[in-house]
Amino acid sequence: MRTNLSIRLIVMPPKAQPVAIRIELQGISPLVWRRIVVSNQWTFGSLHDYLQWVMGWQDSHAHEFRVGERCIGPDWWIQEIELDGGAQNYQDERRVSVATVVRELGGVGGEFGYHYDMGDSWVHRCVIEMTPAAWPEFELPTPACTGGENACPTEDVGGSHGYAHFLECIGDRLHPEYADTLRWIRGVFDPKGFDLNRLNRDWKPGRRGVR
Repeated sequence: MRTNLSIRLIVMPPKAQPVAIRIELQGISPLVWRRIVVSNQWTFGSLHDYLQWVMGWQDSHAHEFRVGERCIGPDWWIQEIELDGGAQNYQDERRVSVATVVRELGGVGGEFGYHYDMGDSWVHRCVIEMTPAAWPEFELPTPACTGGENACPTEDVGGSHGYAHFLECIGDRLHPEYADTLRWIRGVFDPKGFDLNRLNRDWKPGRRGVR
C-alpha cells in the first residue's frame, strides 16, 4: 500500500527589524537634527511621512530621496519630472523599502539625501547609524524618535538665507520687520524648541507634518 504524502512548506515573511537613522538639515544654524528608529519593512513613502512629522514640516511641497545616482519620490512628482524628460533614474517611493536601501548602501555609515521644497531647497543628510545585524537583543517599538535638537524652520521662509533673515527679524524687537514677521507666523517662534515626548506621544500613522 502506497501513501502519498504531500508536504507544504510555508515560507514566513522576514520579521520586521529596526533601523536607526540620523537626519540633519543642511545649511542652517543652529543645527536641526533628529534620530529616528523605523521598521526596515517600511517603504520610502512611509519614511517620508514620518520625516515630515519629526522634522516639523507641513508636507505642502514636493520631495524626493536621493540614493546614489537615482531618486525615489511620489508617483505624482515622477510624472511631473517625466514631462521634462528626466525621470529615467526615478523610482516610486511606495515600491522601495528601507531594507533594500540599507543593503545597497552597505549598512551602518551609509548615507542618502532627503530633499524637500524644491523652491526653498531644504536638503537633509540621512545617515544609517544602526542596522538589524547590530541591534541589541530587545524589542523597541517603531517608529520612534530617540533624539534631536532645535526647531524646524517655518514653511516658505525662503530657504537657508531666508531663515537667517527670519531669525534676525524675530530676535530683535527694534527690527523694522519684527511686527510683520510675527504676524506672518501668527505668534512666536523658538528656534531651540524641540519636544521629544510630544513627537512620540502624538504620532499617528498616516499623518503628515505638524498640523
